[in-house]
Amino acid sequence: MTKQNDPYEVCAGVPSVEVFRRLRTDAGLSDKAPEAVALALPNTWYGVVLRYEGEPIGMGRIIGDGGTAFQVVDICVHPAHQGLGLGKRIMAALAEELERRAPATAYVSLIADGPARFLYEKFGFAATTTHDSIGMYRLMSAGTG
Repeated sequence: MTKQNDPYEVCAGVPSVEVFRRLRTDAGLSDKAPEAVALALPNTWYGVVLRYEGEPIGMGRIIGDGGTAFQVVDICVHPAHQGLGLGKRIMAALAEELERRAPATAYVSLIADGPARFLYEKFGFAATTTHDSIGMYRLMSAGTG
């Protein structure tokens, strides 16, 4: 999936715990506890790491049960490399794997932050409110009030 003389390469797999945390924080996403990341990464259904001249500068993952429900998570690109269509390359690799292996009846969800929604719309994602549903989340540290 890499053109000749293209310094960027999208590789299947997940980064190490340390690289995962660095990629998230470099891109302005929240940090995650190393213990939590160590539990999470082996449960990735499919993941990719974006490399620039061999160095990890971005990633994306799909998590889920492998049959009925999937979620796209951890899409990020280092700020120095943003605006070059690299997020689109990450999403294209994830979408290709979903098309290849996920059952036709599977539900694939994600949370789109800010203008990222325009990227995800290019891959067929739509706001859930258009289907009499609303996306919800809970941070475990927030309690239940």
